[in-house]
Amino acid sequence: MLRVGQVSKPCWAGAVRARSIRAAHAEAQRARLSSVSGSQSSVNPEEIAHFSRLSQQWWDERGEFGLLHKMNPVRMQFIRNKLLEIQREEDESSANETLPLSGLDVVDVGCGGGLLCESLARLGGRTLGIDASSSNIAIASLHAAGDPALASSSTSTKGKGTLSYEHTSVEGLLAQRGPASFDVVCSMEVIEHVDNPRTFLTNCATLVKPGGHLFLSTIARTPLSYFLTIFAAEHLLRLVTPGTHTHSKYINPDEMTQFFLSTPLPPDNTAPQTAPQQQASRPWISRLYGGAPLRTEAEIRGMVYLPWKGEWMLVPRGAPGASLWAEACNYLFWVRRPLE
Repeated sequence: MLRVGQVSKPCWAGAVRARSIRAAHAEAQRARLSSVSGSQSSVNPEEIAHFSRLSQQWWDERGEFGLLHKMNPVRMQFIRNKLLEIQREEDESSANETLPLSGLDVVDVGCGGGLLCESLARLGGRTLGIDASSSNIAIASLHAAGDPALASSSTSTKGKGTLSYEHTSVEGLLAQRGPASFDVVCSMEVIEHVDNPRTFLTNCATLVKPGGHLFLSTIARTPLSYFLTIFAAEHLLRLVTPGTHTHSKYINPDEMTQFFLSTPLPPDNTAPQTAPQQQASRPWISRLYGGAPLRTEAEIRGMVYLPWKGEWMLVPRGAPGASLWAEACNYLFWVRRPLE
């Protein structure tokens, strides 16, 4: 019989084991961006099969991808504003308010049904969408064909963009086009569905030209994100198919920042040897100030869904406690490759 305050050895041992398991799990997740598995492919066949089955629903604004349709204007707001901000700082006269992507080569990695691609093309970008699912590419191509202004075969006039699609992975595109092929690389809501996220990020970054931009959007690995994206969205409200998300694959903003702070990019073995003395690879974030990078090197912005409005909101820069609430679920990440 136990006296008050006495703890049985089995209960105590069980609690220790539980804490050890949780600690080991957390450490394993932190290591996702600091190590590479034996396979260098980022494509997860199960994830591709899952989204291929849902491909017919991409352009149904009230269906499986309804939340992404509502999120797309906020993603584009962030992309447009960040590009214009950098353009104004470098040369005020070069900022193109109407078509900030005019004359730029743009790729959307993991484009799905083309929601982001069409918006990028309409901002003037020579846009390529790639996806490892042939079903997604078929749907994206079919939808774009309904707008003659997006036809890749049409001649771009007055800075207007074009749009084309290709069924391939980021590894396949890198092998085909080579490093430093795009001014802007986007990958939205993709990295949480891939294998080898470090390899995936490295390949995306290697595609960026010096001075170019990498835009990412993903989900933080927090209790809040589990409640909102899995318990509520998948199981309670059935807004998305159960099994769409895996909480352990989410990546926190500080892990993303640390990757670009500590990883020399592009890898030395892929850097283009265009000059006798090629500048060595280096991290894209030079240092942190108060825990945050310079806004000219990288930026993190949270996105919050407002159910009473039925729309997403881009959290203002410098919002009080943003790292605790605004970036605890969906967030956008921008980083720029240094000029060489």
